[in-house]
Amino acid sequence: MKKHQQQLIAGLDIGSHSVRLAVGQITSNAQGLPELQLLGASEVLSEGVNKGVVSSIEDVVSSVSACLERAERMVGTPIDSVWVGITDPHIITQSNKGVIVVSKANNEIAEEDAQRAIETARSIATPLNYEVLHVLPRSFSVDGQTGIKDPVGMTGIRLEVDTHIILGSTAQIKNLTKAIYRAGLEIEDLVLSILATGEAVLTPRQKELGVAVVNLGGSTTSVAIFEEGDILRIATIPIGSAHITNDIAIGLRTSVDIAEQVKLEFGNCLVDSVGKNEDLDLFAFGAQDHEMVKRRYLSEIIGARVEEIMQKIDAELTKAQRSGLLPAGVVFAGAGAKLPGLVEMSKKYLRLPSSLGYPLGVSSVSEKVNDLGFATAIGLLRWGSNKNMHGVSNRDGIFGGGKQAAQATFGTLKKWLKALIP
Repeated sequence: MKKHQQQLIAGLDIGSHSVRLAVGQITSNAQGLPELQLLGASEVLSEGVNKGVVSSIEDVVSSVSACLERAERMVGTPIDSVWVGITDPHIITQSNKGVIVVSKANNEIAEEDAQRAIETARSIATPLNYEVLHVLPRSFSVDGQTGIKDPVGMTGIRLEVDTHIILGSTAQIKNLTKAIYRAGLEIEDLVLSILATGEAVLTPRQKELGVAVVNLGGSTTSVAIFEEGDILRIATIPIGSAHITNDIAIGLRTSVDIAEQVKLEFGNCLVDSVGKNEDLDLFAFGAQDHEMVKRRYLSEIIGARVEEIMQKIDAELTKAQRSGLLPAGVVFAGAGAKLPGLVEMSKKYLRLPSSLGYPLGVSSVSEKVNDLGFATAIGLLRWGSNKNMHGVSNRDGIFGGGKQAAQATFGTLKKWLKALIP
């Protein structure tokens, strides 16, 4: 049992609308190659999170505990630690360089040298109330030779790395970690949610060509733009699928719960795809009276808000100077991306190839493996599986440093929190 428990990997995605926990393990496929297998996935409504920010630690603890209990019943094994996705609307990005002297006498660059260079780049003067979440290497240079993606095995004296540093709000990080510790879980590492989503739904070739991944959540929409394998831009738009539901509730003069049901069952972004004479009776969704509404009017309400979201996404692409210029297009994930007509509307307004982002390279008998809402949680599993398969590799240096970096970042906080918890 203990051996099996050590092999488990868990990814926890705490959103404004839902808390999702995915549990998996690394197995071998028919060819004997390692493969990530999804064992179970649980989902509960989220409380205590507003627009991606923790607003009540007690409510978050309650939601996480309920989700954890469901997942443990599903896999039949206690879950001790999780890879946690963090959404922060106030993310800051900076560039920095790290320089070291190669340690070996024969001047061959080892994995440890690359890690030391990345850690050197981590040492920056952070803005007040911010701390480093990720250090993402863009490229290395060896003795002046630039543009190197992987310097391990090369010979040189001076190793330099150009990095993209992502900073998160200290308050958000501490509140989130405190809630998870109080739910009885250890934290393997904190991972920016949109990066985890990209890990699940994007291929290396897409990242190389140029692609944007969009996570359409409840209260926020996150965007990450990749090119040549590197992050170009990360942004959070304060509009999500909950805003569409609110618009429907106002437009149809009904409750938010009924509006959500109507959206999920009959919602469509494209007005032209809906017949003019199609009627909906709100009584079938729980309304007190027989209220007839036109489905076309429903689509007009949805389309107006989705158009605004597309304009905001295009504004972020414009800031990165990539509006209409990403060969691999836009990939949509998140529960809000289930809305019919979203891909077609994206092609129209963003002028780019568009598709839905289903998790790649994950085997499972669970239907959750093809659920757009679980893309981030499964991306966190992928993150953890890369750590388990490769150890503290260059990949882990790229994406936050695995458990060692987590211990460095949260060690002091952890001791303080444990002293407070009875």
